[in-house]
Amino acid sequence: MTARDSKTLRLTRSAAASVRRGHPWVFREGLARPPKLDSGTAVSLASEEGEPLGVGLWDESSPIAVRVFGKSGRLDERALLERINRAFARREAFVGPDTDAYRLCNGEGDHVPGLVIDRYAHVAIVRLDGDHLDPWIEKLAPKIARVLAGRGVRSVALRRARDEAGDRRIRPLAGDEPEDRVIVRENGMAMEVDLAHGQKTGAFLDQRDNRARVRAFGARRARALNLYSYAGGFSVAAALGGAAHVTSVDVAAAAHATAQRSFRANGLDPANHAFVTADAFAFLEAAARRGDKFDLIVSDPPSFAPNERTKPRALTAYRKLHGALAKVLAPGGLLCAASCSSHVSAEDFLDTLDDAALGRDDLSLVAMHGQPPDHPTLPAWFEGRYLKFAVLA
Repeated sequence: MTARDSKTLRLTRSAAASVRRGHPWVFREGLARPPKLDSGTAVSLASEEGEPLGVGLWDESSPIAVRVFGKSGRLDERALLERINRAFARREAFVGPDTDAYRLCNGEGDHVPGLVIDRYAHVAIVRLDGDHLDPWIEKLAPKIARVLAGRGVRSVALRRARDEAGDRRIRPLAGDEPEDRVIVRENGMAMEVDLAHGQKTGAFLDQRDNRARVRAFGARRARALNLYSYAGGFSVAAALGGAAHVTSVDVAAAAHATAQRSFRANGLDPANHAFVTADAFAFLEAAARRGDKFDLIVSDPPSFAPNERTKPRALTAYRKLHGALAKVLAPGGLLCAASCSSHVSAEDFLDTLDDAALGRDDLSLVAMHGQPPDHPTLPAWFEGRYLKFAVLA
């Protein structure tokens, strides 16, 4: 379907202004008269006065009624593939030869809203946010696979939601049947990734550059702490960088097993480090009572604010967490604190790291980082700037 023969939807004044700025979402309340259409239907967008504003795909089941793919032009299979291929080509300037785990397509940030494609060595994992691409993906997958074959990818699989997938969350779309676990290279560091059961599409690829930073920070550190360690990426990075002893803390014991295999894949003996299955706050409380001190701390919790309503509670939780971290940070130590919630701005997050929250006044903010270049965003789409990685020394 093209923009010329698609249904035209009129937007409210505020929604029209948002689309003009380049925001890729139109919420249902932004439509003058919301229609009933099948998800995946191509639509044209116009102002109340009839000014053409863009083309998009309809999502019948989401509060985000339309994902906007561009200001004008065709919106068909060929046009979608052109956008996806541009996303693939964009990575060539940002990903080096010692990395084979990175984001190939970042949805809205690559002008293909709702489509995430992550590469893990020879496997590409597709995740769809919303139902608008459901009718398209089976037709697109073989063509995506042919393009990626030239980059060494042999399998393209779909990442499914937990409630529809049971235990194994990947379904083959094209190419070979993907294995459940793969070893990838990230800036030369080996990591085991659980494609079938892991978080996101298997790993948190948006922290790649920050793991490289932690690797550099690990030099000459006696004791490092990785809180909410999950599969141990930051732990391996710190140890590879030179940290003599790394303590990894997570509530999921199975994640520690993955981390230990990653240690071994890098020639590191996990027996020289500690893997603690515990609640983060309980661990910190016990560590403070013992007088434990760490001279490198990484804290990367799950989102404390999944929506705007939970933001006040999340900020309280961050302040409590950061205060507890400060009690076990050694003098002269380095604190790396992360937030992955788009509802918490950078300034909001830094407010939870001030002197009052930390209970000490000897730390300064030396760096603030976000996502790597393979996770592009749009200037008008603040939701895409979700990752904060604050470094205090």
